[in-house]
Amino acid sequence: MAKGKDIRVTVILECTNCAQNSVNVNKESTGISRYITQKNRHNTPSRLELRKFCPCCCKHMIHAEIKK
Repeated sequence: MAKGKDIRVTVILECTNCAQNSVNVNKESTGISRYITQKNRHNTPSRLELRKFCPCCCKHMIHAEIKK
């Protein structure tokens, strides 16, 4: 049986570069790259940051965990 709080939680990773440049309206790319993954709450209590491919930037960038 499952306990009250799940150990593994679903998190959303968002490109930090696209999030900073989304305020610029002159930029051709209007999308923000996001990935959905899971993390273990006990092993990784802090925010998750991974280097993943961003199709908007066309290169590998740091994707950070955001609030739901």
